[in-house]
Amino acid sequence: MDEARRDRDEEGRARNARPRDGLGRPLPYGAPGVERQPEGVVRSPEETVREAQRLLDAGMPFHAHEVFEDAWKSGPDAERELWRGLAQMAVGLTHAARGNTAGGARLLRRGAGAVEAFAGTDPHGIEVARLTVWARDLAGRMEAADATAGGPGVGGTVDAAAEAPRLRGAGRQG
Repeated sequence: MDEARRDRDEEGRARNARPRDGLGRPLPYGAPGVERQPEGVVRSPEETVREAQRLLDAGMPFHAHEVFEDAWKSGPDAERELWRGLAQMAVGLTHAARGNTAGGARLLRRGAGAVEAFAGTDPHGIEVARLTVWARDLAGRMEAADATAGGPGVGGTVDAAAEAPRLRGAGRQG
């Protein structure tokens, strides 16, 4: 690729400036897209959970993943696995909504495994045990849909907003 034509940020790092849809998929240049999440934002845990939940509820798990990723990279070492696991679950939901059910199921389970150690402590009010149940249940339902439909990736997509988990408190499970 011609280096002069690559999208670059202010520091000269390669960045794809193409617009994206609500699930983070690149769209053609000039197409209307959704606003991207700014990268490297340092938020309090409260702000992180609130913003991620807003994005999940809006059916934008890819964007929620970016919020969790910022917390993972900027938060205390003791919480990195929590935020990393939540980011993996959000990406798993993203893949499921894009129709990549095998990859989605794998990431949902990986994320659930990463956050398991926090179950019972509910850091920042995040109901970890309920989230791990949600992630594993959704992974199982996607795999079952694939098996019924005839193979990996053919079971269809999931509605990201309808499947969005509640990070805290009562409300829909998944």
